[in-house]
Amino acid sequence: MNNLQFCSGLIGVILLAKLAPSIGNKGGILHPEITSKYFAVFLLFFINGVTLPIETLKAALFRVDVHCLIQGFTFVVFPAFMYILVMMLHYSFLHPAILDGMIILSVMPPPVSSAIMMTKAVGGNVAAALFNSAFGSMMGVFITPSLIMLLFGRSEIEVPTEIIIKQLFITVVVPVVLGQIVRIYTLEWLNKKNLPFNSISQWLIFFIIYTTFCASFSREISGLDTVSFLFLTFLIIGLQICIMVFLAVMSSSALFKLKSSDIAAVVYCASHKSITLGIPVIEIIFEGNQNISYLATPLLLYNPIQIVFGGMTLTYFQKWLGSPKGSRVLPTYQSQV
Repeated sequence: MNNLQFCSGLIGVILLAKLAPSIGNKGGILHPEITSKYFAVFLLFFINGVTLPIETLKAALFRVDVHCLIQGFTFVVFPAFMYILVMMLHYSFLHPAILDGMIILSVMPPPVSSAIMMTKAVGGNVAAALFNSAFGSMMGVFITPSLIMLLFGRSEIEVPTEIIIKQLFITVVVPVVLGQIVRIYTLEWLNKKNLPFNSISQWLIFFIIYTTFCASFSREISGLDTVSFLFLTFLIIGLQICIMVFLAVMSSSALFKLKSSDIAAVVYCASHKSITLGIPVIEIIFEGNQNISYLATPLLLYNPIQIVFGGMTLTYFQKWLGSPKGSRVLPTYQSQV
């Protein structure tokens, strides 16, 4: 599936979600709280485990420079930048709770799916994206609530860390390990059969994106006037453009000496934010707050925009990966995903 087909499919599932969001929303006939949250994500990571050579995963594990860059930007640079931006926006007409929501957005960890989807779509370093998405989500279970409580002066809030960690373990770690086991014992057979893992992954991605947008369209952004909504939407689009350009320029500098395959993982992992962890954390910490819808609005807008904008950058990164700077030898079976 080429970029045009992928972007067309992306637009198609978004339109379907807009037309009938109840179908793919929680409690709908597709039951995404099970089929998407567990089955689709499990299968996607299982395919990653089957198709990624163990040598590639080991190499990614020890890429400390990439890990520090992604996690450092996610939990330090992004929040610091947002704090400065919010200070400037205090003189705007935006509701103060919206500005607080911007800060809450900035401390969210990377998601466990969309960043990997985009990195895989451009042929970037999938192993690095997989590790940092999973590791960042694990860290976010502890760091995100702590930063929110520190910044907003709250304490003694109980976040269900055990449940979240179990979910991440079941949907990320277990399928990758099982995939590696299957790969070890059936690699020769897999290479002969040339199974359509790439197509399966793409359809799983479309399904996850579809249910994500169904949930987004089903949530009400109440109390926000049209002018504020449009201003915030364009602000978030501009923010994502600036962040992705900054990450691309910074990570391609002589200071880090990263190949473009690594840069693709850095850009997508460090710029994406998790709505799966974000909304529950906001609901738990700010339970009873009359402005909770305002607090969640920036994240509710950022999540779908990051997927759409990520899709729009696929051609750019694929061209980059095809340049001499990004040339590399792909393992036999990795290139099929």
